[in-house]
This record gives sequence, C-alpha cells and structure tokens, in this order.
Amino acid sequence: MYGCEWDDETGDSQGFDQYGYDGEDFISLDLKENRYITSVPQAFPTVEKWNNKRALFIFLKQYYDYECVYWLKEFLKLRKEVPRIAAPVVSLLQKHPSSPVLCHATGFYPSGMTITWFRNGQEHHEDVDLGETLPNEDGTFQRTSTLYVTPDEWEKNQFSCEVEHQGKTIGDRHPGLYDHFESYYELDLILIGILCVMSVFIVLVIGILIIYKKPKCNEVRCCGKKEAGTGKR
Repeated sequence: MYGCEWDDETGDSQGFDQYGYDGEDFISLDLKENRYITSVPQAFPTVEKWNNKRALFIFLKQYYDYECVYWLKEFLKLRKEVPRIAAPVVSLLQKHPSSPVLCHATGFYPSGMTITWFRNGQEHHEDVDLGETLPNEDGTFQRTSTLYVTPDEWEKNQFSCEVEHQGKTIGDRHPGLYDHFESYYELDLILIGILCVMSVFIVLVIGILIIYKKPKCNEVRCCGKKEAGTGKR
C-alpha cells in the first residue's frame, strides 16, 4: 500500500510505502531517514538489498513530496467543484413469510439518511433493528432496517418504510411501497415445482429406455430351438 497524506490547514504532507505478508506488517518506508525498515527477520535480506539502491530513494522522495501531493490536491478540487447527490433505491425484502422484513436502501450519496417504519400510518419503532451504513464499490452507500413481525401481524396491518435523504422522501405512509415487495417464498415454490416435473420426466425417459433395450428373442435362435425339437421327434 502506498500513497500520501496532506493537511489542507497546515500544508504538511507525508508519504507512505508499506508492505504486508500474511496479514502482518512486513516492510515500510521511512522517508525521513531515506531507508526501508522492518522488524521481521525474514525481511532483512530484502531491506538490505533495497537500501543499497540510493537512486531509488531520490525518486521516491520526489514522488511523495511533490507529485503525489499535487495529484491529491487536484482530485480534492474536482470533488469540491462537482458535488454529487444520488438518491437511494428502496426495496422491501423478505425471504419467507415467517422471516423478518428488510427495508433496504442502496445507491445513495452522501451517506446521511434516515429509515422509518410505519404501521397503519403511524411511526413504528418496536422490534426494529437499524443496521450500519455500509459503502458500495461505486462510492455510494447502503443501509438496511430490519422489522421483526409475525406473519399474522403482517397480514392484519399495513406496514411500510420511509427513507429520507437530502431533504427528499422516498416512499410514503401507505402501502404504496409494497410495489417493491419481493417474496422469495413464491420463487422457491416455483423452483420446487420445476424440479418435481423434471424428476418425473427423467424417470419416464429412463423407463422407456429400459423397455426398448430389453433383450428380444432372436429369430435365428428361436428357429434353432424349433429345429432341435423337431429332431427329437
């Protein structure tokens, strides 16, 4: 791992060049001393070899003190000039009718947002577990709120979740969010039905092949038996 840090208030910068092995620190660069250091005996030969390349440290110091910091400042400028706002995509998810119901919001930026559950139009805070905000690979964020509710209670009441992000609200206090409801239970039933049909079909094919491959009386052999009988007479 390598890169640089820059303090926009003091103007101080610092470069780093670190190597790890098997989850532990292995070799790191000390720019003040212009040498690589390690506390692992297995890395001593490598450190000694690298420290003998004095021209390498001239290049590294130039890179970490100037080039790396320059490009870091440029990227920070672009980030400030182009404020990014991405609205969340909200879905209600449930694996089985007896499973907890998840209100999942993803793809939003910046990370600040709230998730609120509603029961029959009123805020509902009981048996609710709000997860942490997690990063996505594209730089956006995701968050999940879990509602623990029995199938009977789910059927007799109207539940919905509401997500607020950057002053905008996604969803409402009515069953409109049920359009996003995804039941994996129905999908499981369909898959089970397909597997049953395929199993019956395979059994039928095997039965037909066994019938057609059953040995039949060869005409030559049957005639030979008939002639042998005739000879005895």
